[in-house]
Amino acid sequence: MRREKSPHYRPIGRYGIIGDLHTAALVGMDGSIDFMCFPRFDSPTIFASLLDHRKGGSFKLAPIINDAHHKQLYLPDSAILLTRFLSEQGVAEISDFMPIVELGHKHDLVRRAKTVRGNIRYRMVCDPRFDYGRAGHRVERKKKEVLFISRGEDKTILRLRSEVPLKVENGAAIAEFTLKSDQTAAFVLEDASRRSESPSQSVNYVPEAFKQTMNFWRNWMWQSQYRGRWREMVNRSALTLKLLTCAQYGSIVAAPTFGLPEEIGGVRNWDYRYTWVRDASFTIYALMRLGYTAEAKAFMDWIEARCSELKPGSPLQVMYGIDGHHNLDEFQLKGFQGYMGSRPVRVGNAAYNQLQLDIYGELMDSVYLHNKYGEPISYDFWQHLTQLIDWVCEHWRQPDEGIWEVRGGKHEFLYSRVMCWVAVDARISVFARHVLGRG
Repeated sequence: MRREKSPHYRPIGRYGIIGDLHTAALVGMDGSIDFMCFPRFDSPTIFASLLDHRKGGSFKLAPIINDAHHKQLYLPDSAILLTRFLSEQGVAEISDFMPIVELGHKHDLVRRAKTVRGNIRYRMVCDPRFDYGRAGHRVERKKKEVLFISRGEDKTILRLRSEVPLKVENGAAIAEFTLKSDQTAAFVLEDASRRSESPSQSVNYVPEAFKQTMNFWRNWMWQSQYRGRWREMVNRSALTLKLLTCAQYGSIVAAPTFGLPEEIGGVRNWDYRYTWVRDASFTIYALMRLGYTAEAKAFMDWIEARCSELKPGSPLQVMYGIDGHHNLDEFQLKGFQGYMGSRPVRVGNAAYNQLQLDIYGELMDSVYLHNKYGEPISYDFWQHLTQLIDWVCEHWRQPDEGIWEVRGGKHEFLYSRVMCWVAVDARISVFARHVLGRG
């Protein structure tokens, strides 16, 4: 069933993504952050107006300009996003980025407004909603900062630092200010749950974090060994895949979102904030061929840990939490409207306990490539993989839910049978290289 377009929901293609290798945020071309889980990919949302414009919460920063032309782009070889507003009144620019946590930051979200030309007025509204919009919060206003303190068992505290005066209305922080040509105003939203000093207190934090973040992404991008056609597009795709990796665990999420429909008004609105063995294997395959062997090593360590948890004669799950947890029980956010009215909005994914036999082919293919282009796998990992392929040899004829994750019962999928053959063939190739020293 289809729904009419709503003025409250923008096409997904009009959002850019930023991230810190722990979580990600979607930034609209109108300057509104309409989706962000915090502090991890699989944490509850703090902004989810993409799924309910009334209850989800958002972080808006934009010039007050009529009939502006919007344009969004990344600074070259980086995950720093620029949103530009062009009009006869002038030109305004919003820059968004998330500094890397491993470099000493606190899951910071940095937003900076800048007037390129003219004398432009801006409006900022930071309106978080905790725990998928289900938990209330209180606000404490201090000098040049506001604390958002969630209610409930899992207390989350967010701090919004500002270079312009803030006021509080209905649980949101609001600012209106004017910037002349070349003037800037920055906002930093960070995790304040832990009582420790934050680097964002420094007056030079934003420009220093900007430079540090730019250097991190460019240094990563320069590791690419791709020299073929469409290099800029290939590298941008690789960087986007990198944004979906978890620096803490080495796992890779299929997507940073949940609840978005496969078709407007449909019910196939799944939660993709988990690590599918299949999808992650495809991602590692791509990154390895570009020369990013460190990401392959981190994922192999993660999958080796999953294999070591298996009881004898047991298969892998289709997917796991980013930290490796097994239970991904599914529930629905009853009060959410859904993207353009697409319900239900699902959190968790019941497909985690399905049988999908093809995953072993994709996994073993990536193991083979890692063993060839990266570094040899450990003996213990080899033993675990051998047990898995033995299980495949015993069960490959079974019906399964397949790559399509059907929820109407198991079927005999040709693709699953073919990928079981790939798994056995790759095991032989790894054996020849790893054990016999051939190839």
